[in-house]
Parts: sequence; structure tokens; C-alpha cells
Amino acid sequence: MFPLSSSTGIRPTPYSTRAGADWSAAKVLNAGVRVPVTRWNLARAPSVASIDMQTSNDRIDFMKSSGLASPRNAARKLVGFLVLAFALLLSSNSALAQSGAGADDPRVSKLYGDAKAAEAHGDFAGAAASYEALLQVAPRLAPAYNNLGSLYLRQREYKKAAAVLEKGLKIDPKMSSASALLGIALYELGDYAGAGRNLESALRANPRDNNAELFLANDLIKLGKIEQAAEHLRQLSLRQPENQEVLYLLGKVHMKLSEQALTKLNALDANSVWVHEISGEVMESMKNYDGALLEYKKAVEVAPMQAGTHYHLGNAYWSLNMWDAATEQFHAELANDPSNCMAQWKIGNIILEQHGDPAAALAETQKALDACPDLMEARVDRARALIKLERHADAVKDLEAAVKADPAEASTHFLLAQAYRALGRTQEAQAEMKVFSKLEESARAKTAERAKEVLQEKSKEP
Repeated sequence: MFPLSSSTGIRPTPYSTRAGADWSAAKVLNAGVRVPVTRWNLARAPSVASIDMQTSNDRIDFMKSSGLASPRNAARKLVGFLVLAFALLLSSNSALAQSGAGADDPRVSKLYGDAKAAEAHGDFAGAAASYEALLQVAPRLAPAYNNLGSLYLRQREYKKAAAVLEKGLKIDPKMSSASALLGIALYELGDYAGAGRNLESALRANPRDNNAELFLANDLIKLGKIEQAAEHLRQLSLRQPENQEVLYLLGKVHMKLSEQALTKLNALDANSVWVHEISGEVMESMKNYDGALLEYKKAVEVAPMQAGTHYHLGNAYWSLNMWDAATEQFHAELANDPSNCMAQWKIGNIILEQHGDPAAALAETQKALDACPDLMEARVDRARALIKLERHADAVKDLEAAVKADPAEASTHFLLAQAYRALGRTQEAQAEMKVFSKLEESARAKTAERAKEVLQEKSKEP
């Protein structure tokens, strides 16, 4: 039973946009982006914490619920459940006007108690039956439609959920939780346009509703509105920087946008320098350096005087340790673009890799740092040259700055330990070597674990 006084109000159960997410294999969306399709695993889901019927003097509070427990999907290590409650405030007079005949009927209290008890025992069908009976007594009690729609969703009865939620919203169009639930039901029914309208309505009511925004992003992807989806995902990534699903989707939509841009470029001019550069960058990102070399060479042939073409080609050679060819291209790039500090730095880096003159390497890295003082790779290589020239005190300044900028880079700690030791700063050298050893051990462990996983997967192959 719930407290009763002169009037009764039912507060809607808050919606769960990710109740028991059942991660199926990623599906190809009509936009061409593969994303995990959220499904309701409602049969196994624990009960959503229902919001008790209560009476207050001036309002019916739809308070936040603790929501569902959130078991992890072991394969993806993603949160299976995300719950958000709406805080809706309605005056009691308005609620009573909406509830109409039957709101004060004692059967309402009894049926609501029955629904809660059934839901607590996982009997969603029984809980739904109690709400159905309750609405026969009080057909204008809008929050009851919200709770019944939620139960239908948990049973994957999407058509019934959509129908009952639409009825509730006709009685109370401002019931944002019902808008969100209706958006989810329509999404599952494939009515992406209708789903989008309702999810946008829920999001307008609560702009920081992460769950509604994530569902809306998926919906926009289904509709092929990739740029709009990307904007919502960018906003989510700012609020949830460690949400792996958001980052995954954001990466996918950017890939799709890149594909669309490349398609347009190809249509305009398949032999454009831009087409070859982008194609080379894609191949380089996949470690296909041979393919990247071919594309970058074509870019140089098409536009030998354009800034960037020689750098891309030189960088591909540099990645393959083809030092002489890389140096030639970096010099050609500097002739086109003297401010390219990356090309300047890599000329100095190549001298060090070939065990050349450290004074020459120092001069080249200094030129790079004159143009780009915050280029940490150049500061590390300047320190390497300084160590070879036995100018350890100067090297320490660069290495300390590099360690501060990227404390996870093991090689910098090793170099700093060398410089400290040369200066007689034994304790500091030992401390840096400990950090270096720990980082190296961690890296080896990760590599070994990855190799083990690969071997296990191969052993499963027929």
C-alpha cells in the first residue's frame, strides 16, 4: 500500500535506456556505420526501483530512482545498464484534474501495491496486468501509463509499449520520461523518425540526459544524419570521457565522414593530390607503408611544389628506416615549407639513428625547436645529442620537461637516468631507472598477454 490522504498521485517509474543491454554483433546501419545495437534484455533484468504513489500538499514529485543494477558485459567490459531518472514537478491540483474519476478509488491503491509487489518478484506480466486494471479504474492517471509502458518495454512488447505511452502523453504531454520511453519503443520498432522526435523532446527537457542523447545519436546514425550524430557524440564524450561505447561510436562516425569526403574527392578528380594524400594516410594508419609510399609518390608527382607532399613521402620512408630517401624528401619539404618543424626534427633524428655527428644532430633539432618550442620529440633528441657531446646538465633540462609531458614513455626515463648519473646525482638516477624498469616490465607483460591471446585464437581455428 502507499500513503493516501485526500488525493492520490502515482509518480512514474524512471526509464532505463540501457536496461540489461544485450550486446549483439555489430550491425551494419543504413548509414554504413557499424555500431552496437542496444537491446533490452528485460527477462533477466532486475526490477526497476518503482516510485511510490505519494501525496503532497502542492505537488507530486517524480523523484530519482536508484534504478537497475549494472552487471558488466565481460566480453566488452561495458556497462550493461544505464539508468536516469527525471525530476518532474506537477501541482497536485493539476494532477487531480488529469486523473479524473477513479483517482480516489481505494482500488487504485490496492492495484498499485500489487503491481509493485509483482515487479519486485520479477513478475513483469503480473505487474503489467495490475497497471492495466488500475487504468480501467483511473484512466486519466498519466504516470500509470508511463509505468505500464516501461513494463511492456522490459518484456519487449514494443507495439504495446508505444501505444500505452502515446496515451499517457496525450493526457500529460510534459511527461518527459514517457517521451524517452516512447522514443526507445519506436526505435526498436524501426520508426527512427518518430523515435528521434520523442528522444529530442526528452533531451530538450533535460539537456544533460546522457542516455537519451546516446539513443538519439544511434537513431540519427540509422537515419543517415551522420554529422548531427557526431555532434551529439562529441557532447557526450566531453561529459563522459571514459565511456568506451561513446568513443567507439564517435570514431565510427568520423570514419564514415572521412569515407564520404574521400568519395566526393574521387568523384571530382580521382588523380587529385588530395586523393593520393588521403589514400596514403589511410594506408599508413593501417601500417601499410608500401601502399602509402605508392600514394605519396603519386601526390609528389602531381604537386611537387605543394607543401606537405614531400613530408608525407619522407615520413613513410622514415617509418621504414629508409634514412637516405627520407632525408632527401625532408629537405625537399623544407624547400617548399621552411616552417615545417617536423621535417626539420626528423632530419636531426635520422643523424642520431645513423650514429652520425651529434653536433650536426644538435643543430638540426635546434632549428626545429626554434620553430616549434613545444615539440617534445625534438627536445628528447636534442638531449640525446647533448649527452653524446657530454653536456649532461643541458640535457637534463630537456629530459625533465619531456618526462613531465609524457611520464609513461620509458625511454625518456632511461636517458634522464643516464644524465643524472653522469652528473653524480646517484639517487635521482636510481629513481629514474626504477621507473624505467617498471614501465618496461609492464610493456613486456602486455605484449606477452597479447601474444598469448593471439595464439589461443589461432588454436581455435579449424
